[in-house]
Amino acid sequence: MYGTWPTWVLFKKHPVRWAVSIACCSWLAVATAAPAQAPLPGVVRPVSDVKFQPDDDVKCLQFQLETGDLTTGPSTGIMKASPGCVVPPHYHSAMEQLMIVGGEVSTGMEGRPDVTLGPGGFAMMPSKHMHWFTCSAKQDCLMFVTFDRAYDIVWAKGNK
Repeated sequence: MYGTWPTWVLFKKHPVRWAVSIACCSWLAVATAAPAQAPLPGVVRPVSDVKFQPDDDVKCLQFQLETGDLTTGPSTGIMKASPGCVVPPHYHSAMEQLMIVGGEVSTGMEGRPDVTLGPGGFAMMPSKHMHWFTCSAKQDCLMFVTFDRAYDIVWAKGNK
């Protein structure tokens, strides 16, 4: 019976239903629309221009943020570790990805054997998964590191 009536007849018969339906559809369209974000500026920087800063916790490690924001995430940074530098067991709330550019890095994570990675090597540490690394090269180790959300660090109590 309703299928044969013109729409205006349904509107006249049930104006509150129509108003609520239109309001809900409008709200849903606005709520699900992607928020407008300004595009990120590009970054092009030779490694010779990187101004490494000493790490507060691990004195043999240096870091420079390349893009993003460590306090809100995501972010990408570059790290330099001196030969023999040990970063003890720790985890982050964020997922971490590590890409080796130079040197050899022995890295491990809870439940897996340590692996030595050279240039081009890659490791992904899931959120809140204990991991560690050592620069096992005779020269500095150079690595890119990314975090998918705000950066934090929780150090293990004791050794790995």
